[in-house]
Parts: sequence; C-alpha cells; structure tokens
Amino acid sequence: MTIPEQTGPLKGVRVVELVGIGPGPFAGMLLADLGADVIRVDRPGGNALQVSVPEKDILGRGRPSACVNLKDPRGIEVVLDLVEKADILIEGFRPGVTERLGLGPDACLARNPKLVYGRMTGWGQDGPLAHTAGHDINYISVAGALDTIGRAGGPPQIPLNLLGDFAGGSMYLVTGVLAALTHARAGGEGQVVDAAITDGVAHLLAMPIGMMQVGSWHSERGTNLLDSGVPIYDVYETSDGRWMSVGGLEPQFWSAMEQVLRDAVPGIEPLPDRYEPHEWPALRKALAEAFRTKTQAEWAALFDGTDACVAPVVPIDEAAKHPHNAARGTYVEHEGLLQPAPAPRFSRTPATLTTPPVRAGTNTAEALAAWGITDIDSLLADGVAVQAD
Repeated sequence: MTIPEQTGPLKGVRVVELVGIGPGPFAGMLLADLGADVIRVDRPGGNALQVSVPEKDILGRGRPSACVNLKDPRGIEVVLDLVEKADILIEGFRPGVTERLGLGPDACLARNPKLVYGRMTGWGQDGPLAHTAGHDINYISVAGALDTIGRAGGPPQIPLNLLGDFAGGSMYLVTGVLAALTHARAGGEGQVVDAAITDGVAHLLAMPIGMMQVGSWHSERGTNLLDSGVPIYDVYETSDGRWMSVGGLEPQFWSAMEQVLRDAVPGIEPLPDRYEPHEWPALRKALAEAFRTKTQAEWAALFDGTDACVAPVVPIDEAAKHPHNAARGTYVEHEGLLQPAPAPRFSRTPATLTTPPVRAGTNTAEALAAWGITDIDSLLADGVAVQAD
C-alpha cells in the first residue's frame, strides 16, 4: 500500500502513536484526520478490544501501522529513533509502563527536547486510583457525571463511552498536545501532557456545577432543565414507536412548536402553562398524546424548516441518510466503509480521508522507511519489527 500525503491544517506535524485502546486511537485518528503524519506503533498480535475485523475499525483510519516488539531493546531503539523526528508522542498505558519499557518522558525528551509527550489515562498519572484498572463507566462515575444522567426515580443511564473516553479523554488529549506544541514551537521546549479522563469529564461539568451553586440545578437526576426534568426539553414517542426530540427552551421556539401542533392535531386543547411547575405533569401528558397521533416521518415533515426546535431521534444506522447529514456529507463512504467525515471543517486547509484502517503491521516496512528507519530487513528478520501477511 502506498501511504498518501496528508492534507489538513496539521500537515507537517509528525506524531508517534503507541497504540492502546479506545481514547488513544480516537486521538490518533483525529490528529490524522486533521492532517498530521501519524505512525501507529502496534504491538505484534494487535490489541485487546479491537474491532474483530481490523480493516473496519474506523479508529484506525488515516495512518499506517508498524508492528514493533517493545520487549526487544532494538525495538525500543526504533521507537526512540522515531521520537527524534516527531513533534508529538501519544500513549495510553497505565502510569509507569512506558518508563519500564524505556520509553518514558525522560528517555524521549532526552532524545528530542522539543517533543510533546501526551499521556492518556482514566485516572491520571497520580492520585490514589492512578495505578488501578478502569473503564469509561468507572471514570465518569467518579468524576460526578454518570449520577446526573437518567430519569427521575431511575438508575443512572450509560451514555455509551462517548462522554468519558472520547469527550473527556481523546478531545482533551488532542487539545493538550496541540497547545503544548504551540509552546514548543515558540520556545523550543517540550513537555508532558497528563490527560486524565476524570479531569476532562469534570471540566465538561462546568455548567451544571455552576448552576448547582446558585440553586438552579438539583443533585437528584431527572429533575433539572436539561436532564428530562421538564417537559419542554424531552423526547416523545410517535405512533410508529419512534421518537421526536423537543427543545423548546426559549418562548419563541415554544410558540413555533405550539403552532405546528395546533395545525396538525385537530381539536387539540391549549397546552398547560410551561412556566408553572405544578402544570408540568399535565403538559407532559398532553405532549405525549399529541406526538402519538402521527409517525416520526410525518412529524419530521411538519416541523421541517421551522424554528420549533423539534427534530426526529434518528437511529444510528439511518443517520447517514438524514437529508441534512447527506447534504453536508457528514457521513461518507471511503474505501468501501461508511464512516463519519473529518470534523471540524476548514476553509483554507480542508481535511480529507486518506488510508483506510488496516491490520496491525500492514505497513511496517514502508512506514518505518518513510520515517527514516534503516536496516529494516534485519529488523524484520530478527522479529524486532513484524510485517503482516
């Protein structure tokens, strides 16, 4: 496979990714989407929790995979040679693992003082839990986010692993390493970025924490403005068992929704007062009854083009076909694989998709050569590097 030239605003930025799972690969994908030249350093045999068909693991797109044996001193030397040429390194191991391998911050910064060394963990590099195992659900639990999500009287609801791994983790890692890269390029001094999912998720909670301290947010989930506690910001079932989302927070948007309902449901009674909490049970019941009179497609057509802040809840397997997403190309088919397009969008340096996801080690020889590694035949012959069949 020929490795194409990257495009996007990060073109020319070189990144070494010591491959882990979840938030680390997502960060590597995002950096590659934005144009960085990322080399995935995979372990022989691939990684746990990887998609069963690596060629369809979207998190692996946009960069070549080189398998290097990090238990071999020559393998460590290969990675340090890559580090000398890199702007950024990202890793997602438990604290102390890369140090024991000989690839910790001290070793890498000694080889490249301008390097930005990004560390992605759940608990952070220190603290009582730093060396214990965990997953997204655990991190958002301790950070205080999971307890806020769900309906009143019910258990916390799990928001996939979007909130912890990707929002509180990957996004903060990418933000951190790019901020540190700006500093390194201005002053020639690299540094370590400690991106802990618990820290990132806590940061994301800034608005409800602020609201809580002025008495406008309650600790009981499902009783607040944005957590299904009020009927004007909720989802309602349609006659075909689908759902519509209602976000009529502002009076003008609520009025627009009321107008559509009056026109669409003959004989509908005036809706109870949205400003009176004692009227909310009746208001919720009235909205539920109204939305059950039509299918999701019928409601979507009626609300299309209005400022009612009402939209269909689109299943994930249909999202690419929604007219808005289709018009913008929010989802694209690339190399036979449906996937989200790079985001955000840039007017002068647009990002484009390049290589599809591959099995670990597919590009070992070519990728190492592109980064100036020599004696590749010997590395392959001795098992220091591994080329996939």
